Amino acid sequence: MRNAFIERKTKETDISINLNVDGTGKFNLNTGIGFFDHMLSSFAMHGGFDLLGHVKGDLEVDQHHTVEDTAIVLGQAFNKIISSDKNIKRFGSSYIPMDEALSFAAVDISGRPFIVYDCPIKEIKTGDMDTELFKEFFRAFAFNAGITLHTKMVYGENGHHMIEALFKAVARALKDALQPNDGILSTKGVL
Repeated sequence: MRNAFIERKTKETDISINLNVDGTGKFNLNTGIGFFDHMLSSFAMHGGFDLLGHVKGDLEVDQHHTVEDTAIVLGQAFNKIISSDKNIKRFGSSYIPMDEALSFAAVDISGRPFIVYDCPIKEIKTGDMDTELFKEFFRAFAFNAGITLHTKMVYGENGHHMIEALFKAVARALKDALQPNDGILSTKGVL
């Protein structure tokens, strides 16, 4: 079983996450941001990741620290798992439709962090969450996981549908990339 436990305590947040990438989609994490919890729950379910822990952030200031630090911890948990298991497919991609929306994600588990985030959302908020924070989330996640992540909102009208499809697409792409492979998939011999 591939799992990791990461804690992060700052003056702004107190976060611990236990991640199992070979799970069943169990989710027990309350960030205090309802829509964010819904997205993380979808991420866990569609990736087959068990995602358990606690998140306490300075929501009296705003949501930024909570969202970014949750992404940092989640990325570090993925990185810890990836670092201990290099015999993986490495690449994964997924298109996910949700009603009128279609989102795409591609991932390379390479140890070279990079992100392309082509996801314009016209709404300023979705549910109780500032939509500008999704870019911050995926950037912090990709850089702390040590992965290359490309995301694209292909089309859509409803911000909720677009963002949820994106979280599911990233989860499915990661799930595919983390599948076992016979040896290291690199001409260099290392990731």
